[in-house]
Amino acid sequence: MAHIATTGEKPGKGTYVCTNCSQKVVLDNASDTLPPCPNCTNTEFKQK
Repeated sequence: MAHIATTGEKPGKGTYVCTNCSQKVVLDNASDTLPPCPNCTNTEFKQK
């Protein structure tokens, strides 16, 4: 099962997909903090 990353975590570089609306969030730096979904404010993401 895929790890679910949540808002406030620093899951590392990569593309994360909102588990609610499928909006993509890209983190360019390993120290970036995952924000809430910019589309629906959901706080859970799967790494793509």
